[in-house]
Amino acid sequence: MKFLRIGTAGAERPAVMDGDTAFDLSGVTRDIDGAFLADRGVERTREQLDEGRLRPIAVAGLRIGAPVARPGKVVCIGLNYRDHAAETATAVPAEPVVFMKASNTVVGPDDTVLIPRGSAKTDYEVELAVVIGRTARYLDSPADSAAHIAGYTLADDVTERAYQHERGGQWDKGKSCETFNPLGPYLVTPDEVGDPGDLELRLWVNGELRQDGHTKNMVFGAHHVVWYLSQFMVLEPGDVINTGTPAGVAFGANDFPYLVKGDVVTIESPRLGRQRHAFGQA
Repeated sequence: MKFLRIGTAGAERPAVMDGDTAFDLSGVTRDIDGAFLADRGVERTREQLDEGRLRPIAVAGLRIGAPVARPGKVVCIGLNYRDHAAETATAVPAEPVVFMKASNTVVGPDDTVLIPRGSAKTDYEVELAVVIGRTARYLDSPADSAAHIAGYTLADDVTERAYQHERGGQWDKGKSCETFNPLGPYLVTPDEVGDPGDLELRLWVNGELRQDGHTKNMVFGAHHVVWYLSQFMVLEPGDVINTGTPAGVAFGANDFPYLVKGDVVTIESPRLGRQRHAFGQA
């Protein structure tokens, strides 16, 4: 199944895709959020579909919001692809590099992303994102992670590199600007995704392919990341984990220009869908 939220910002309607057909979830839940996921939301939706109790709806041409509403936190993993570490002349980390993004950076997959005032180095990062479905704390092993994952989605971990590296302190100030985490279009359940270590990730800027990566090149796989984070923080339903980006960012050793107003970024993974967001000015 693929969960999605459709409609104007702040008034999205929950829906689910089963095959090529969208079904209204308004009778099942007010929204796709942590409370829905914690209350067997995925399982209840499957039961309703199997019983033929959901009404088909048309979604073509409607705005798609982020697939999970109001995440409690957005946790991110840095330098988690060997080729990305190499392009930034950074050693492959011995343990996951962890940082946070403000939860209100999350916007819809096709919403306008705002370049901060004074920014000179706004960058893009296509990433596989994990959405937590059950509370995870002190998991015994990575093998336990699967039972705590509601599904997967796409993220663009937009970053202002000067704020991240040249303004002192932690990375968060370059990661938490408004609109800096377009998410979606879908929350895809694990049964449809299959192996999260076997996903292609691509990103284009104005039609030019910049990132052409694969999750097989991750240093720490998605299940390892969930297990690892659970040793340091409680992961709750609706939390989002960005798992890192492959090579090809503007900050790397490839002379790609940073983003400016009017640029359009497209990201895609065949089993997760596609985003297309334009960049505006804050």
